[in-house]
Amino acid sequence: MSPKRLVIATRESRLAMWQAEYVQAWLRQRYPACEVELLGMTTRGDQILDRPLSKIGGKGLFVKELETALLDGAADLAVHSMKDVPMQLGPEFTLAAIGARECPLDAFVSTRYESLDEMPPGAIVGTSSLRRESQLHARYPYLGVLPLRGNLDTRLRKLDEGQFDAIILAAAGLTRLGLANRIRSTLTSEDSLPAAGQGALGIEILSSRPELAEWLAPFNDPATAACVRSERAVSKALGGSCEVPLGAFAEVHSGTIFLRGFVARPDGSQMARAELSGPLHDPESLGDRLAEMLCNDGAKEILASLMP
Repeated sequence: MSPKRLVIATRESRLAMWQAEYVQAWLRQRYPACEVELLGMTTRGDQILDRPLSKIGGKGLFVKELETALLDGAADLAVHSMKDVPMQLGPEFTLAAIGARECPLDAFVSTRYESLDEMPPGAIVGTSSLRRESQLHARYPYLGVLPLRGNLDTRLRKLDEGQFDAIILAAAGLTRLGLANRIRSTLTSEDSLPAAGQGALGIEILSSRPELAEWLAPFNDPATAACVRSERAVSKALGGSCEVPLGAFAEVHSGTIFLRGFVARPDGSQMARAELSGPLHDPESLGDRLAEMLCNDGAKEILASLMP
């Protein structure tokens, strides 16, 4: 039996609405008789813009209100950027599907320079991410790095107003909103290892809705899902959050997952790195193993130093 009516909970930022509309269009095409509505919501993560995410509770602030809508029955599913989804979901929730990935890399955006290499000492780069900040400090210690909050349009406006010489954003968001022309250069994964789940969309539902999981299953992209699950396992094993400069990135080649990760001090002065490969069928175990390798390379000491 096909669904008759589905409500998608989404943040109201332009990018979040694009993502929800993308899933809405997929559902309408897959189930033409189904009425698919959007429920736009403002989350605490959208409301508090004067402090870094790491100081106000992390990325879970972007999903809590959406999860409440699922519990209340106001919505059937919630669409998230996977890099915003907490590593530990409550038992009442589950990820029903992870869609095919857009470009997972970070993008260099500037009105003055073509790349980070062109920027002179003292130039200011804006980013909301400790992960990006630590890698910038490690590779370009002569650049200044300042926090940058707000939705994508707000961040671009602050750049255009001259508050920053350059900003680093996820390439996926710019591409999805038709703003790829703002990208001066794309940072390689060697220069800026992405966040776990970056570039992928996830659909969250209640664990008690198996029929909904069945309807959404065709949206799942097996290769992307395996990569994202391995990346999230790394972050989960290390207690990854906005307070921890941590990157995890997986790619699939010839049926094998190649997974890389790092943990660093925010100032880039110390960094633990590791990589390994393994089969597609058990991505979480691969992520757990990489986390263990990182701990053996110094991540445990770095994490201990970041604890309050």
